[in-house]
Amino acid sequence: MRRPVRFLAVLLALLTWGLTLLGHGSALAVRAQNTGTGTELRGVWLTANDMPVLRDRQRMTEAVSQLATLQFNTLYPVVWNGAIAYYPSQVVQERQLQTFTYLGLQGQDVLGELIAEGKRQGLLVIPWFEFGFMAPKDSVLARRHPDWLTRKQDGGMTSISAAGEVAWLNPFRPEVQQLITDLVVEVVGRYGADGIQFDDHMSLPKDFGYDPFTLALYRKETGRAAPANPADGAWVKWRADKITAFMERLTKEVRRVRPGAVISVSPNYYAFAYKLQLQDWLAWVRRGLVDELLVQIYRPDLEDYLPHLGRAEVIEARAKIPTAIAIMSGQRNRPAPLPLLGEKVRANRSQGLGVAFFYFESLWNLGPESPEQRKAELGRWFAAPAPRRTAAAPSPQPAPPPPRRLPAPPPPLPSLPSASG
Repeated sequence: MRRPVRFLAVLLALLTWGLTLLGHGSALAVRAQNTGTGTELRGVWLTANDMPVLRDRQRMTEAVSQLATLQFNTLYPVVWNGAIAYYPSQVVQERQLQTFTYLGLQGQDVLGELIAEGKRQGLLVIPWFEFGFMAPKDSVLARRHPDWLTRKQDGGMTSISAAGEVAWLNPFRPEVQQLITDLVVEVVGRYGADGIQFDDHMSLPKDFGYDPFTLALYRKETGRAAPANPADGAWVKWRADKITAFMERLTKEVRRVRPGAVISVSPNYYAFAYKLQLQDWLAWVRRGLVDELLVQIYRPDLEDYLPHLGRAEVIEARAKIPTAIAIMSGQRNRPAPLPLLGEKVRANRSQGLGVAFFYFESLWNLGPESPEQRKAELGRWFAAPAPRRTAAAPSPQPAPPPPRRLPAPPPPLPSLPSASG
């Protein structure tokens, strides 16, 4: 009897959304005006899997042109993945955290050319700081600075993620915060990007924080030892508040360097993000630290997907800033059919929510339908243009002073092989 009940529940939800659309054809526009955006967020992530396209100048230009033709308005290209900068970063070179310069097949600066092409085609380009505080356990960064890594109560230093077994940089250490700040400022300042995006890895799994540095800091500030239970409410809040405080400082620095830059956040749904990842993104929204929100809801069916659209925190965010629900457009071993994607897009719109697809390659190349069919359907979904306003051009005034730096680190260790070696 389970399957008929599920079918009826999904059918009822779809009928409700359909009636909303028929009876309130202007609902999307009204809600967009209420957020002060006046447009619908239509984004796509450009991941490490998409680098064969991005690193080839002609293929990149064709891809951006195709997305512009299909009326997308925002690109989120990866710039920090696996403790590797996907652009010629002076920060990682100076700190000897990367032994190569990331360039395109024609020797070009991939990020610089993508930003320029996006601007030419009228799309916002908001680089995606994918790994956040996460780092592969065998990366140059993790090996060079093992004291920067945090621990579980049993001394374990890794967790299992979609990227495999990873370690976590301690978000409470000043040295870690300085590295993240320098990388982010480099992207938005040097490249003039339209903003920066953080996702569910700008966080810390709740089981971490039992390293000597964090335990001593907690005792100093609270007068108590850290609870043995990693889910203890006060212990969760203290760590989440620390991450929020860093996000506030980071946001101010980005806005100082690049006025008008979009601070974009793409977290998991709130209860999961806060309780399990110490990521209090609702506090970030309420404090004005976030300019747009894309909640990751990668559910394979409508029954599990639809309830997230009406969550109280999503409604609250939607009233303040451009808000979207992120959709999985497919994976190599799990293609997403067009009818399902279409139902999700329509459901988002009925609630005044934008949409972002994870990820570019699966938009039309990994689906059960042909690429031509999928492009044609995307064109029908986004037939009307939805231009977004780009960040203000850099001021012609003298460049602002560089961010305040911490005391110089100790002398570097001997050269290490690259993480990919």
